[in-house]
Amino acid sequence: MSKQVLIIDDDKELSGLLLEYLSSEQIHCDQAFDGESGLNYCKQKPYDLVLLDIMMPGIDGLETLKELRRFSKVPVLMLTARGEDYDKILGLELGADDYLPKPFNHREMLARVKAILRRFDYAQEEKKSNIQKAGTLVMNHNTHMVHIDGEEIELTGTEYQFLAFLLENFGNLVNKDELSREILGRRIVQYDRSIDVHISNLRKKLKPESELEIKTIRGSGYRLVNRELSDSLK
Repeated sequence: MSKQVLIIDDDKELSGLLLEYLSSEQIHCDQAFDGESGLNYCKQKPYDLVLLDIMMPGIDGLETLKELRRFSKVPVLMLTARGEDYDKILGLELGADDYLPKPFNHREMLARVKAILRRFDYAQEEKKSNIQKAGTLVMNHNTHMVHIDGEEIELTGTEYQFLAFLLENFGNLVNKDELSREILGRRIVQYDRSIDVHISNLRKKLKPESELEIKTIRGSGYRLVNRELSDSLK
């Protein structure tokens, strides 16, 4: 089945080019030229990915993303102005899965889109087990739901995949480049804070009272550990 992508960008020329590039890869695209229309599209139809421009008149991309996350976990690739680090970080904090600075090479855009579509293609994803557990944390890979102490934790698709990878490597160091390759589908580059922001979001959702915590190993990466055991080793 062809993948369904929604392009939300007020730049009709760029949107047309994006549609052309993606259609050449047998990816079906719909277009919306403002945030409100884009939200209406997402309420009416399930998409595999949304390409969302930040700079739009009326409801800008960040407000659109904030509202979208109230009712959908669809993967979102933000289109940002090159150098606008604040917008990139805020977009990730609001639930974007990745960002692509403008202007961009169409091959890079296609690579990013394909990487996101691949990792969210759950029907073809192989899992060692349908259930992953650590203490009171339970991840159900059939429903893609996460519970801690019986309480459901709302995660974006990317946050879910970060947690699953850390849980699969429970107690072991996972470096940033490995996380970037496995989850974001690309090599980490200097000054890219994408992983830091995703991990920060995940920490907040795990809550301080949780028995698990994500430890930062400065200059190396992250480790998912039992909080009490970690504290006893200090």
